[in-house]
Amino acid sequence: MPSPDPRPTPIRASELHPALWRSEVVIRFGDCDPAGIVYTPVYFHLFQNAVEEWHIDGLGLDYYAIVGARKTGLGYAHASADFFQPSFMGDSLSIAVVLDRIGNASYALTLHAMRGNDEVARGHLVIVTTSLVRHAAIAIPDDVRAALEAYRMPTPPTSMRPSATRG
Repeated sequence: MPSPDPRPTPIRASELHPALWRSEVVIRFGDCDPAGIVYTPVYFHLFQNAVEEWHIDGLGLDYYAIVGARKTGLGYAHASADFFQPSFMGDSLSIAVVLDRIGNASYALTLHAMRGNDEVARGHLVIVTTSLVRHAAIAIPDDVRAALEAYRMPTPPTSMRPSATRG
């Protein structure tokens, strides 16, 4: 018997929890390669911008004070992406942030980049909290943890899970 196809498949916007925080972006000329499609590394820039906005608008935290004045790093221990369709100059994307896991010193996010009802890309990020003085992992600060816990969504049914793969 053949094994199931492990490749992720795109989801529809209707499969995302309606209460998820979203960032709206427009693809600009400078985001595209000579073929006129979004240059792959640009997606990571879009995801980083969405993460910063999510901390501010979605969690109610001052991202820049956390990293700047508090000297708490919010860097990536892991970053990957799956690409389903090209995006083009002028496209409007909605990036939905799903909080997958909260650990002791890290939290995992999935970012779904949607064009209308179609998922064009999916980012997977593990953010680790670090001391920018000692350059070592630290426990997630209490205010950040409380904001993460407040954002956490109830787990949708299996058929609705954004990270579910279908073959």
